[in-house]
Amino acid sequence: MSESKSSQGQVLVLQGNEAMVEGAIAAGCRFFAGYPITPATEISEMMSQRLPAVGGTFIQMEDEIASLGAVIGASLAGVKSMTATSGPGFSLMQENIGFACVAEVPCVIVNVMRGGPSTGLPTRVAQGDVMQARWGTHGDHPIIVLAVSTTRECFDITVQAFNLSEKYRTPVIILSDEVVAHTREKIQLPHPEEIEVFDRIKPSMPPEWYIPYEDTPRGVPPMAAFGDGYRYHVTGLIHDVRGFPTERSDEIQAFLTRIHRKIYNNFSDIMMVKEEFTEDAELLVIAYGSVARSARRAVREARNRGVRAGLVQLVTIWPFPRQAIEPLLRRVRAVLVPELNFGQISREVKRVNQGRARIEKLNRIDGQLITPNEILSRLVKL
Repeated sequence: MSESKSSQGQVLVLQGNEAMVEGAIAAGCRFFAGYPITPATEISEMMSQRLPAVGGTFIQMEDEIASLGAVIGASLAGVKSMTATSGPGFSLMQENIGFACVAEVPCVIVNVMRGGPSTGLPTRVAQGDVMQARWGTHGDHPIIVLAVSTTRECFDITVQAFNLSEKYRTPVIILSDEVVAHTREKIQLPHPEEIEVFDRIKPSMPPEWYIPYEDTPRGVPPMAAFGDGYRYHVTGLIHDVRGFPTERSDEIQAFLTRIHRKIYNNFSDIMMVKEEFTEDAELLVIAYGSVARSARRAVREARNRGVRAGLVQLVTIWPFPRQAIEPLLRRVRAVLVPELNFGQISREVKRVNQGRARIEKLNRIDGQLITPNEILSRLVKL
């Protein structure tokens, strides 16, 4: 879709990558820096068309390291910013993701997953970057990671990603995959008044009273934009409340505790899952991304055969939504976790399960999607 006018309110046939662009613009994104990479390139292509039409800025950078660096800089200047990449580029971004975490810079990073390691399978689907999204950058850091499954979710969850990023002053990662990115579906984009958009909290005090990293009841300090007259020191080092490097134990402890607290104390606001047929389920499928589409069909087919199966689709991947999963694990006999990897989320399910239910894996690593029949077959056996 290439028209420059606003698309909101229209009924359109979009692929997932295109819907993400529309969601970003609806959320207020006005800066994008990126580098072309399969299967995420359409996001950059569309951003290069759509952003200038709404007064935004698009820059193609020399690589993914520079892309996220530019995004961080634009966000510090007060602009909602985003980049998009796939596995190899996501690996290059890890140092700057850590910088955004420690400097508390809101931004959105889309990783359209493909087969790996290294160059891997550029045009094939995979879900091998789940643990990397959580632990890829070094140090003990909090992070928010969301996963999309449908074209409509690509729009809605991108809006949510910007809202969470701005609300908690943190980078937010969206995990898509090749199938979701390139699946075309008819969707009706909401009108602007139907979309809830959250903008970062700016300082209300005079510049001389501003403390850029002060603790607050929410754990999220107000954020001034560069050029607005507020003193603001930014560093990747652990810093005190004024942003200057520190090695004082009390200041280090207070800072790291606060940036974790602002995420985990607001977990109920961050956690998003979608449940289907879980009220009376004896068997549970936990899935995310494109695999959740197959799982939904399989669960419905299982119900038609008299198998009491239910589905939990993970939208929030990290922090892992154990508050939604644990009560279900106490009620079901067995859980099936289908993934396009060797079993990354299944490890988390086993961790919170603590022996309550039987946990089974269903994995593919050959670049092909797990089909509804494969999931259905396992459910029948269970």
